[in-house]
Amino acid sequence: MSGNGHPRRRWSFVERLGSLPGIATIFTAIMALYMTLVAFGNITDFGTNQQFVSHVLEMDTTFNDDDVMWRAVENDTLQNMGYVGVIVWETLAALVLWYGAWQLFRRLLGGGDWTQARRLASAGLLMVVLLFGLGFITVGGEWFSMWQSSEWNGLEPALQNVILAALALVFVHLPSRDWTEGRHIAADDLHGPEHARP
Repeated sequence: MSGNGHPRRRWSFVERLGSLPGIATIFTAIMALYMTLVAFGNITDFGTNQQFVSHVLEMDTTFNDDDVMWRAVENDTLQNMGYVGVIVWETLAALVLWYGAWQLFRRLLGGGDWTQARRLASAGLLMVVLLFGLGFITVGGEWFSMWQSSEWNGLEPALQNVILAALALVFVHLPSRDWTEGRHIAADDLHGPEHARP
């Protein structure tokens, strides 16, 4: 029953997708797919981005200012460890995001408590923000002076990823009645009127 004493109409699937939880679910799934493709690309085409990481850490295309060049990492083993660490983080972020997206989608279909699903999605999205915001923009861009390089500069894509993840986080955390009312999609919306709930 709704607050005015009338029976609450169950939402159709399309209406649920257009609700705030639906938007949060879609954005989380998009980020999950994106991180999956990023990790897959780095694993199957290991050498391409390995060069990127090596040049950023070596700082060999920066202004070569002696005051900052002491920060450069020229050891191949350390460079490869850093690159593998990035790939592992990307893979874990993708897995957490997929699980979070699945949990959100389940609540979207069946209602119930959104708390766990929102926390899982938030954890995955924060992993993306940490990777690209802290790892690429802060450490790579400032500590290793990537902003000085015209050849090996990943700041723009990193910022794009941070913005997308942050936008998804906003949708996940925006307050709305839709998070608490636990509305269900009517069975007849999914299977036809003969399966509708009484």
